[in-house]
Amino acid sequence: MEEKKLQKLLEDMSLQEKIEQLVQLNGLFFGSSEQLTGPAAAFRLSEGQAYRTGSVLGEHGAARLKKLQDRMMAEQPHHIPALFMADVIHGYRTAFPVPIAIGSSFNPSLARRIAEAAAREAAAAGLHVTFSPMADLVHDSRWGRCMESPGEDPWLNARIVENMVRGFQGEDVSEKGRVASCVKHFAAYGAAQAGRDYNVTELSEHTLFEDYLPAYRAAVEAGACLVMTAFNTIDRRPCTTSRRLLRDLLRGDMGFEGVVITDYSAIKETISHGTSEDERDAARQAMLAGCDIDMMTSCYLHELEPLIRDGRVPESLLDEAVLRVLKLKNVLGLFEHPYKDASEEDEQQLLFCPEHQALSREAAEETIVLLKNEGVLPLSPDRKIVVIGSLAEDRAIVGSWAVFADRSQTVTLREALETLYPEADVTFFASDAITEDMLSAAAEADTVLLALGENETWTGESRSIADISLPASQKKLFDAVRAAARKTVTLLFGGRPLAVPEIAQQTDALIEVWLPGSCGCCALADILFGKVNPSGRLSMSMPWHTGQLPISYAAFQTGRPKPETDRFVPFVSNYMDVPNRPLYPFGFGLSYSEVTYGPVCLNTDTLTSGGSLQAEAVIENKGPLPVKEAVQLYIRDLHGSVVRPVRELKGLEKICLAPGERRTVRFTVTEEMLRFYDADMHFVSEPGAFRLWIGHDSLTENGADFRLE
Repeated sequence: MEEKKLQKLLEDMSLQEKIEQLVQLNGLFFGSSEQLTGPAAAFRLSEGQAYRTGSVLGEHGAARLKKLQDRMMAEQPHHIPALFMADVIHGYRTAFPVPIAIGSSFNPSLARRIAEAAAREAAAAGLHVTFSPMADLVHDSRWGRCMESPGEDPWLNARIVENMVRGFQGEDVSEKGRVASCVKHFAAYGAAQAGRDYNVTELSEHTLFEDYLPAYRAAVEAGACLVMTAFNTIDRRPCTTSRRLLRDLLRGDMGFEGVVITDYSAIKETISHGTSEDERDAARQAMLAGCDIDMMTSCYLHELEPLIRDGRVPESLLDEAVLRVLKLKNVLGLFEHPYKDASEEDEQQLLFCPEHQALSREAAEETIVLLKNEGVLPLSPDRKIVVIGSLAEDRAIVGSWAVFADRSQTVTLREALETLYPEADVTFFASDAITEDMLSAAAEADTVLLALGENETWTGESRSIADISLPASQKKLFDAVRAAARKTVTLLFGGRPLAVPEIAQQTDALIEVWLPGSCGCCALADILFGKVNPSGRLSMSMPWHTGQLPISYAAFQTGRPKPETDRFVPFVSNYMDVPNRPLYPFGFGLSYSEVTYGPVCLNTDTLTSGGSLQAEAVIENKGPLPVKEAVQLYIRDLHGSVVRPVRELKGLEKICLAPGERRTVRFTVTEEMLRFYDADMHFVSEPGAFRLWIGHDSLTENGADFRLE
């Protein structure tokens, strides 16, 4: 539809029609019965009003949504189609590894392919918008929703989310197999105090701008059609009613022109925050701040009209919001094709199709992280293996936000091992309860695999925990098995980094499996037996102890820095009981190959504004297996007008090396890469000394110095 026709449509709409376009309701309102009960009844909808609202949350399925669209267009006076939105976070029917694992691939192009596959399935099921990617940076693994985040690093998060936006939307979001992307949660939701979900945040302006905003900015620049507000506060204002955040930063500074949608019931929740007096006041503040769609409250539905009649909210703001919603529907092509890609036939062909299953498996191959290996891996199928732990047969390992996945299709570790390696001598004890038979079998085995950690019910929204160590029952199980077994391989499942220092010290091998998706255990089996060489890297640092949280490799130097030792040193910044450093740092991950890095070479040791320098190192695979190596570039500004991180990721190249292959990896460094917010919040670079590293992880010391002039 042409722009002028959209404008004419807006002019023809009544005030009530316009308000209804800004209301989103979930499936409770669209059941077989017209009599609403419970929470739905509290919305006080008039007859048929639910079918006149602008968008629907969480409903899915081609047949269901085509029928629902017919009804909504029939009820709506101007026959405007509805938007169908849902959480397709890391897959629709086919579940891919959770986003924190996708970050651990250190492969942004893989994130794009995952989003493309998820979009194909979701679009066939009739959906128009996905609430993904989550761009929230996180340093605290107590927060259950860290499983939805790409990780702890601003640069890597930005590369992951921009690729996911492009994967979901393509070049033209109206094309078949594409869905609109809603980046969330704006802003800094991952900084919730004490790692507790829905909690407030307290951030300096520098921290907000330098660490938390870059990933959202990257998603906006990649063309994300929507942005979702966050539940938390920033500068002691709820994000949903913050004009500075939504109008000044998002729309003004970042240039976002799309739709802003609240998170679930967020407008009404500002009353509980104590910043809104009642629903009318909450609606007024949200509209003035720039929220377009009110998800699952009646604040806009009942309170905007009197606010506009009384002159407390300009009708022009309502018109702007409605026009943005109409433009989104138009960009998706819904006025011409209200069903968009909904197709029962395509659902049959695409949902959990072999191609997507293969991608789920491939993705897990690159996201599983080998953390320790003292010669026990890879396994040999002619040796006796015992697998212990309830997670070995658990199907709830795809992620709590894989809401449309069929858990009966999840490949368990047991199924993967028995199907892919039937010749192997493997015995299973899929229980966390210690028995004599279990310990006897462990004593006789050459190697014991212990499946520990968390399943999907322990991590996700509202699933924050105060202690990120293993449950006491699993610690007891590990101690008993380790005492009996010759060799142990510990497999950590879950959506967050756990604190497992004792296990890391005592086990012979340690693997971070994450929540690997529908077919991820097939990848795990191949890694265990050496068919696949592991290449994942930690997207979040693993701490020694919960008390270290929040933690990040990109920390600041203090006035009393700790010397290079893990021992306690009085009168400097350190703990008496654990080191400052993480157990395993950001970017860390092993393979079955020996990969070496030659010294960093610079083509010049001086960088000028408008110029560039080249930094390179020779990478060699000295092992007998092909390897995927995530080559990482870090930079430190050695002296700034404000404190600067000890190092920051500024570049990445994931390369494939054949056995014996050597390759030169080269990075271009420009003045723009060195910019930061100075003491006056100007985004600048400052002349002076810098250090640059090229290496395997965030602790590499393979570096060289240069100056910016």
